[in-house]
Amino acid sequence: MPNNDEIVSGFDIETDDSLKIRLQRIDSVKGCLVLYMAGYIDTYNSNLFQKRVMKAIDSGYKKLIFHCGNLTYVSSTGIGSFTHFLKTVKPRDGELVLLEIQPKVYEVFQLLGFSQFFNIKDNLDDAVSFFGSKSVLEVGNVFPKIFRCPICSKKLKAVRAGRFRCSECKTVLAIDNSAQVFLG
Repeated sequence: MPNNDEIVSGFDIETDDSLKIRLQRIDSVKGCLVLYMAGYIDTYNSNLFQKRVMKAIDSGYKKLIFHCGNLTYVSSTGIGSFTHFLKTVKPRDGELVLLEIQPKVYEVFQLLGFSQFFNIKDNLDDAVSFFGSKSVLEVGNVFPKIFRCPICSKKLKAVRAGRFRCSECKTVLAIDNSAQVFLG
């Protein structure tokens, strides 16, 4: 497995023990990179986080998958970093996906009103498919869609686009025609 600097030159020149990042290139999708994150993003380390991810973007990666399964906390400053990345890659025909986001981390996105701006997926296959087959979503039927509630992680099933409540935590959710789930 290649190390980070082999994937993005200079990525590990500066590091911080509070946030570990491991990179994985997705060869089946041009310009796609997974960033496996462990730790937390706060006011003190968000600047370095932003510098490192911008190196990846400047290296030509514009389809970014942030694997958040081991991310324990994100401050409002950290969310600002994700927003900056989204604003940077969108004009380049890029996109962000947040993967396996923890309920407490998702809560911060939700409280600040940013949850609807980001694509959130349950697993790596769904995230890669999102980038690799956007046009397939328009052709094929994406329902029924099995997903996890972004608040309580209960497994749910949607048979069509619309608004509904999570059967566990009663959070109102919305799902669009391409099976993207948002807080409703």
